[in-house]
Amino acid sequence: MNKPGKTRWAMLALAAALATATVLADETCNSPYTSKLIKGQEEYLHVWTLGVQGLGDGSDKLVTIDVRPGSKTYGQVVHTLSVGGRGEAHHMGFTDDRRYLWAGRLDDNKIFVFDVGTDPAKPRLVRTIADFAQKTGYVGPHTFYALPGRMLIQGLSNTKDHGGVTGMALYNNQGGLVEKYDMPRGELAIGRGDGYGYDIGINPQKNVLLTSSFTGWTNYMMDMGKLVADAEAMKRFGNTMVVWDLKSMKPQKVLDVPGSPLEIRWSLNPGDNWAVTATALTSKLWLIKQDASGQWQAKEVATIGDPSKIPLPVDISITADGKGLWVNTFMDGKTRYFDLSNPEAPKQTYEKVTGKQVNMVSQSWDGKRVYITSSLLANWDKKGADDEQFLRAFAWDGKELKPQFEVDFYKLKLGRAHHMKFSAKSASAMAAAEGGTRVAVR
Repeated sequence: MNKPGKTRWAMLALAAALATATVLADETCNSPYTSKLIKGQEEYLHVWTLGVQGLGDGSDKLVTIDVRPGSKTYGQVVHTLSVGGRGEAHHMGFTDDRRYLWAGRLDDNKIFVFDVGTDPAKPRLVRTIADFAQKTGYVGPHTFYALPGRMLIQGLSNTKDHGGVTGMALYNNQGGLVEKYDMPRGELAIGRGDGYGYDIGINPQKNVLLTSSFTGWTNYMMDMGKLVADAEAMKRFGNTMVVWDLKSMKPQKVLDVPGSPLEIRWSLNPGDNWAVTATALTSKLWLIKQDASGQWQAKEVATIGDPSKIPLPVDISITADGKGLWVNTFMDGKTRYFDLSNPEAPKQTYEKVTGKQVNMVSQSWDGKRVYITSSLLANWDKKGADDEQFLRAFAWDGKELKPQFEVDFYKLKLGRAHHMKFSAKSASAMAAAEGGTRVAVR
C-alpha cells in the first residue's frame, strides 16, 4: 500500500478533480465523476445476475440487454457472460472513464472487472480480484464508487467474526489496493460508531463523503424467514451514517439514523447540498443536510408505506433536477414516487405494483424511462410463485409508469436479476477521446 502521505496527496488531487465534475443524471450507485460521460439515450443495460443451481449453467453472470428504440433486438438479451460459480453477485460500479465495470460477490468476495467500453453489446471479463478479503480483512465488497483513477469499495462485513463491523478499500484502476479505512466504532468525540457500512455517496463541492450501514455476512447470508424470527440477529443491523472529510478520508461525524439506512442519493441539482436515504427496517426517508451553523444533521422527513407491515425499502433513484425520488419496496412489490420539491417534507404522489417482489430501480439519463429488477439476496428472495425474476422497463410521462418490455430471467434460465448499469457507444467513444485509463488484460 502507499505511504499515508502519498495517499493524502492523492486524495487531495482527486477531490479537486471531483469538484469540477458535472452531474447530468442519476444512476443507481453512480459516482458524480462518471456522469460527465453520460449523454443522450442509453443503449444497453447490463444486469449482474445471481446463478441458480440447476438453472442454465448455474453460474453468476453479466447479462446485456438491448434498450435501443427501433432496434431489431430491442428489449432482448443480446449477450451473457458467465464468471463461474455462485458467490452472491450483488452490486457493480463504473471506473471514472465508464469503460470498465467492477462487479462484486458478497459471499466469496471475488471482484470481476468487465470491459464494456470496447463493445458495450459484448462485455469482456478482463480481470478477477480474488484476494479482497485477505488483503483488507473486509468481507462482502458491496458499493463500487469511482474516483479519478481509483475505485472506492465499501465492505459489508469482516473476516474475523463475519459480523457487521467493516470498512472501505481504495483500489487503483489497475486493481491494486492503495489504502483501507475502517468504519468508526465505539464512543468517539464525533459520536458513537457501530462500525457498519453499506453505501457511499460523495458531494465534491462540500468535500463530503457519506456512508450508510447494513448488516454482516452472518445475517445477509441467512434465510430471511429464519432471520426475522431470530431476535438477536435482528439487533445486528446498522443504525448510523458517517460524514467523512473527502480530502483526508477521516470521519468527521456519526449520525444516528435508526433502521438500517441503505442507498445514499445526493441531489443532482446544481447548488443543492443535501442527500436522502431510506431505512429498510423502519421504512422512513431521511434528509442529510447542514444546519444554520454548517453542521451536518440527519432528519426523518417522510414515511414509506405502512412501517408496521415492514414494506422493506430497498433502492432509491433521484431525478436529475433533485425534485423527485423513486423508491422500491421489496415486500409489497411497489414502486413509489416522492415529490422532493421541498426536501424537508417529501410527499408521495404515485405508486404502482411493479412485481411480486422488486429490488433495484434505475431511471434513464433523461428521466423518461424506469427500469426495475427483482432479486434482493438469494436467501431473502420470496419462495414459490412469488419468486419472480425479471427486468421490467417502463415509460414515465410524469403521471404513469407504462410497461415497455420485460425480460423473464427464469424463463431464459439466467438466474436472479439484481443490479443494473447503462452503457452506450457514444459514452464509450467520448471516454476514448478523453484518453480514459485502461486496465491491462490478464
